Amino acid sequence: MALIVQKYGGTSVANPERIRNLARRVARYKAMGHQIVVVVSAMSGETNRLLSLAKEIMPEPDPRELDVMLSTGEQVTISMTALALMELGLKAKSYTGAQVKILTDDAFTKARILSIDDNNIRQDLNDGYVVVVAGFQGVDAKGNITTLGRGGSDTTGVALAAALKADECQIYTDVDGVYTTDPRLVPEARRLSKITFEEMLELASQGSKVLQIRSVEFAGKYKVKLRVLSSFEEEGDGTLITFEEENNMEQPVISGIAFNRDEAKITVLGVPDKPGIAYQILGPIAEANVDVDMIIQNTGADGTTDFTFTVHKNEMNKALSILRDKVQGHIGAREISGDDKIAKVSIVGVGMRSHVGIASKMFRILAEEGINIQMISTSEIKIAVVIDEKYLELAVRVLHKAFELEQA
Repeated sequence: MALIVQKYGGTSVANPERIRNLARRVARYKAMGHQIVVVVSAMSGETNRLLSLAKEIMPEPDPRELDVMLSTGEQVTISMTALALMELGLKAKSYTGAQVKILTDDAFTKARILSIDDNNIRQDLNDGYVVVVAGFQGVDAKGNITTLGRGGSDTTGVALAAALKADECQIYTDVDGVYTTDPRLVPEARRLSKITFEEMLELASQGSKVLQIRSVEFAGKYKVKLRVLSSFEEEGDGTLITFEEENNMEQPVISGIAFNRDEAKITVLGVPDKPGIAYQILGPIAEANVDVDMIIQNTGADGTTDFTFTVHKNEMNKALSILRDKVQGHIGAREISGDDKIAKVSIVGVGMRSHVGIASKMFRILAEEGINIQMISTSEIKIAVVIDEKYLELAVRVLHKAFELEQA
């Protein structure tokens, strides 16, 4: 008998029939003698619908009140899932994040999990219940409802698996595993049977939508066995996310290509080149809870520096306002500009550690297609570039072919 956490995304619970399918799958696992915790998202499109309603009332909704509103989507799904399980004769009980006491910080709309009280869940499992938990949400120390940001249900699932010391965390989605790139963009993309936590973390951070980055961080930190599966297929092994040392096979140089259309580039021109200038620019951005991704600084012959960084496209205007109101005059910057017509393309693979010339090959392939590189960021197993968004699909296709990632 194993303790398994199963997380189902919005498309997996999009309507009553899909919820019934979910319940039948859970029943099969339960019949094998397993203890099951189910984590569900809101129905597909429901979070966007609620967000639109909020914005009809208040164009920039108050974050605390927005979290109260958005959390209702999962509350509907957990009760429907519990009812579907009861219809099959199973004992089931649903919990909101607050009822479990998934304790988070107070960063509304993008809260982070601090701890989980697993006592009630363990008792219910021992009593033969299937426990259904709302993903994406928690509660802060003052009792305020919080949400974990887009994709936060993955994080809930993995965090619960870690707290419960589950044997496996299964992430059910609309794809049957992790692919070398998005098969909707490149039909020749192939499913990976295994991928390392390091690679999955890089792919998630660079734009892969299969798993949310914080869920992978949790899984790696607490050594949670993670598997991505399709909720629309009865059979299949999906993709196992594992540790590099567990995979004895020769690693390919490149395991996958990720891309992200959701970033914007901000450039601060003509900044004095002196110590502390980076902090003076990015400090106020961090205080406003705006995440920064890539950063480039170039020093010119005139003794000034140009500072460029990327943020999420939805936060570009917020970041620009902060810089123009609080930073530009203070540091004496000549100009501040933003560009949301960019895209990021990244190649990822632990095999890079033992192979040279990967970056030059990537740059050559893009140059041959006339694609200009605006920014470059690297790690030990990743090379990411920012390009004009109109070249995104072309870049992904040619890189996928050049690094021989097609179906065998």
